[in-house]
Amino acid sequence: MSLTYSSYLELNQILTAQHPRSAGPEHDEMLFIIIHQVYELWFKQILHETDYLSDLLRQNDQTRTLHTLRRILTILKTLVGQIDILETMTPLEFLSFRDRLESASGFQSYQFRELEFALGHKRRGVMAHYADDPTAVARLETRFAQPTLWDAFLAFLVANGHELPDELLHRDVTEAVRPSPALQQILIHIYRQDPRTLRVCERLVDLDEGLQEWRYRHIKMVERTIGTKRGTGGSSGVGYLYTTLKPFFPDLWAIRAEL
Repeated sequence: MSLTYSSYLELNQILTAQHPRSAGPEHDEMLFIIIHQVYELWFKQILHETDYLSDLLRQNDQTRTLHTLRRILTILKTLVGQIDILETMTPLEFLSFRDRLESASGFQSYQFRELEFALGHKRRGVMAHYADDPTAVARLETRFAQPTLWDAFLAFLVANGHELPDELLHRDVTEAVRPSPALQQILIHIYRQDPRTLRVCERLVDLDEGLQEWRYRHIKMVERTIGTKRGTGGSSGVGYLYTTLKPFFPDLWAIRAEL
């Protein structure tokens, strides 16, 4: 049997993967399912691009580094745009099937946790939320043990002639990325004297800002839909989500006041 458009894309599997649980089913549950399935596909692609980006940084390939960052940023804009679609659903339309979600929650997206780990926001305690999902645990354990995109960026700085403290170059990669006053002084020098390396620094700021923009829009969408109610899966809802608005690359933000 020859390869077809449908078989290449495995459309029979993709298009039969939507199973509303509400009676009827409620009209808007299909939209809710498809939007979140598409999010997971984009998370998969962002992880794919982030791994490639780490390799490019270590190879000191600035041209393809900037190109790959541009692609990730464009995907993030698409993620934000999907929130506009979700916001066409009124609070009552969401409530018509919300109880069918039971304990399911976007908080449980292991691919988004992988992305957090890949960018340097590591917390071993996250794994406890996936005790019943061995696939998620295995993937998160692998990401937890790997160097982060930030570690690749530090290698890129060294390759471009900037001497970094040993504690940064040989840090425990299972620890979360933390601000470094010593690194901030090096970054200030780069911003003033090294325009080539500066371009990569600014694109990483764009990446960080793009992720925060998506998180903020997601928070406002949740607030618009359920207000201050508790989130599905037992989370505190909007209150918890606001605590996630933190930069992944704190040093690149800290230097702004010093330039």
